Amino acid sequence: MLILSVESSCDETAVALVEDGRRVLTDQIFSQVALHKIYGGVVPEIAARSHLEVIVQLADRALKEAGVSRRNIDAVACTYAPGLIGAVLVGVNFAKSAALALDVPLIPVHHIRGHIAANYIAYPELEPPFLCLAISGGNTMLVDVQGYTDMRVLGRTRDDAAGECFDKSARVMGLGYPGGKPIDDLSQTGDDHRYDLPRPYVGDNPFDMSFSGLKTSVVNIVHHCEQTGEPLDKPGLAASLCRAVSESLVDRTMEAAKMLGYQHIAVAGGVAANSRIRRDFQTACEEAGKALYTPPMRLCGDNGAMIGAQGYYEYLAGTRAGSDLNAYATMEL
Repeated sequence: MLILSVESSCDETAVALVEDGRRVLTDQIFSQVALHKIYGGVVPEIAARSHLEVIVQLADRALKEAGVSRRNIDAVACTYAPGLIGAVLVGVNFAKSAALALDVPLIPVHHIRGHIAANYIAYPELEPPFLCLAISGGNTMLVDVQGYTDMRVLGRTRDDAAGECFDKSARVMGLGYPGGKPIDDLSQTGDDHRYDLPRPYVGDNPFDMSFSGLKTSVVNIVHHCEQTGEPLDKPGLAASLCRAVSESLVDRTMEAAKMLGYQHIAVAGGVAANSRIRRDFQTACEEAGKALYTPPMRLCGDNGAMIGAQGYYEYLAGTRAGSDLNAYATMEL
C-alpha cells in the first residue's frame, strides 16, 4: 500500500511516499530554520506562509524522485494535531484536496504517534508492545505503546518540554535558534558537574516531568554572571544542562519499563538526537538487559515518512477522515 504523507506542524514542510508503513520511497523536507533564526524562535505566521509556498513543489518533487504516478497512490495521510494551528491547517487542507482529487482515503495522524512510528522505519523488527519516550520541542511524554494504534500516556511534562528547555537556555546563553544542537556541541568540551542544576520531581505521578525550573536555573546563572562580572563557563553550563535533562528522562523511562516488564525501549522526537541522552540510554539499557531503539538523526526531527508509517497502521485500524477534517493545536495522544 502506497501512502502520500504530509507533515507541517511546525517549521518543517515534508511530503513523503511510504509503502506498507516501513519502506520510504522518498521524503522531501524543507526546513524553515533560516526564516525564523533572526527572531530567535518560530513565528507562527511566517511558518504557515512558508508551508503554503512550498508544499505543492515538495509533493511534485516526491512523485518525480520516486518515479511514482499519482494513480499509484492508495491513500493520503497528514498530521492534523498537535502543532501551530496555521501551519497544521496548510498540511491538512493540502491533504484533503489531494485525497479528493485522487479519490483515495484520507488518514489523520497525531504528530506524536508519527514520531513513535519513525522507529518502525528504522527497525523493521520492532513491534508493539514497547515503551517509548517521545521528546521534542513542544512535547515530552512517556508512552506505553500497547498496539500500533493503542497507546497510553504514563507521564508527561507539567510545563516546558525538554526541547523547549534547550531552546530557551540556548537563547539566554547567546547560542541562537534552534538551541538543541549548539548546546549539544558545546557540551562536548564542558564539565557536566560544573553547575548544580535541579531535577524536579512531581509528587503525585513519578513519571511526570517538569523542565521549567531547570530552564529558570540556567537563566538565573547567566544573569548572575552578567550582573556580577563573574565569568560564565558556557561549555560547563551546556554539559550540566544536558546531564540534568538526560537524567530526568532516563531515570523515569527505566523505572516505567521495569514497572511494565517491557524489554524494548524506544526514544523518538527531535531531542532524541542529543548525544548525551542517546549515550545515557544506551548505558542504562545495556545494564538492565533491555533493547534500545533510537531512530537515526534524519528521522528524529519532523518528517513526512513518520506520518506515512503511522498512517499505514491507522488505515489498517479503520481510521478515516472526510472533507470536514480540521486541524487542532492540542490533542490527547
